[in-house]
Amino acid sequence: MKNILITGAYGQVGTSLRRVYNNDSDFNLILSSLKIPPGGAGISLDVRNKISINEIFKSFDIDIIIHLAALTDVDECEKCPKKAREININGTKNFCENFDGYFVYISTDYVFDGKNGPYNENYPVSPINIYGSTKLEAEKAVLGQSGDNLIIRSNVIYDYNENSRASFLNWIIDSLENKKKIKVVNDQYNNPTSAESLALAIYESVKSNLNGVVHWADKELINRYEFSLRIAKVFGLDTNLISPISTDELNQIAKRPLKSGLNSKFLSKKLNLRPLKLDESLSNIKRRINR
Repeated sequence: MKNILITGAYGQVGTSLRRVYNNDSDFNLILSSLKIPPGGAGISLDVRNKISINEIFKSFDIDIIIHLAALTDVDECEKCPKKAREININGTKNFCENFDGYFVYISTDYVFDGKNGPYNENYPVSPINIYGSTKLEAEKAVLGQSGDNLIIRSNVIYDYNENSRASFLNWIIDSLENKKKIKVVNDQYNNPTSAESLALAIYESVKSNLNGVVHWADKELINRYEFSLRIAKVFGLDTNLISPISTDELNQIAKRPLKSGLNSKFLSKKLNLRPLKLDESLSNIKRRINR
C-alpha cells in the first residue's frame, strides 16, 4: 500500500479525489488542509509552515504527494503578491525540497497569456498576472527537484462544494436560487473542467506514474457567461437573472487571459480517458447534491 499526502484535501478537487480513491485499497490517503471542516479528518496545515511540514514527513512514510493547496483568488494574488509567492511558490518548495518521492502538482492555464488558446503542452508560457507567474515558478521548482515529478495543468475547475470559497458553480446556483441578479463576463474563454473529471485524470496519471507537464480540461471552449447559462438551464434556474458584462467593464484587479483553455489530446490518448461534456458533468453534480 502506498501513502499519499493530499494538500488542500477539502477543496473542490481534493473532495473529488477522496471519492475517487475511496474504493482503491492500494492507496492510503493522508489528508491535510488549512482548515479541517466540522466532522472532517486530517491534519490542519499551513503550507508556509516548513516546520509543520517536516513533522509530517517524520510522522508518515509518504510515497506520493498530490499538492492541491494554493492561493487561487486571482485578484487577491494581484493585491497581495508577497502572500501569493509565500503560498504558491514557497509553500510548494517547502514540500518538494525535502521529499524524494513522486510529486504531483496541479497548475493552471494562467501560465499562458490567453491570446491563442486552447494551448497544448509545448506552447511557450507567458503569464500576465501574479497568480499565473507564481504557479509557473512553482512548476519550475517541482520539475527542477526531479524530472520524474508531474505537473497537471487545468482550468476553470468547478463543483458544488460548501467548503470552497472559490466555486463559480456555488456562486451561480446560490445567487439564482435566491433570485439575485448577477453579471458574468462574456469575453473570457476557457474549457470549464469538473473537479470529478480532473480528479479521475490525476488518479489515472498517478497509477501510470506519468511525469513531465500534461494538460487536462473538459471538452467545450466557452465564455463564462455561456457557462453560467448552461448551469442555470441544467439546474432549472432563471437565466433572465444573468446578464453579460465585458472584461473592460468588469474592471478586475488582475489582467485575465481572454482566449485561453487547454488541449487535452495528449493525456486523453495516454490514459485512454475521455474529457467530459459540460452538460454531462453538470447533470452528474445535480444528481449528487440532489438539487
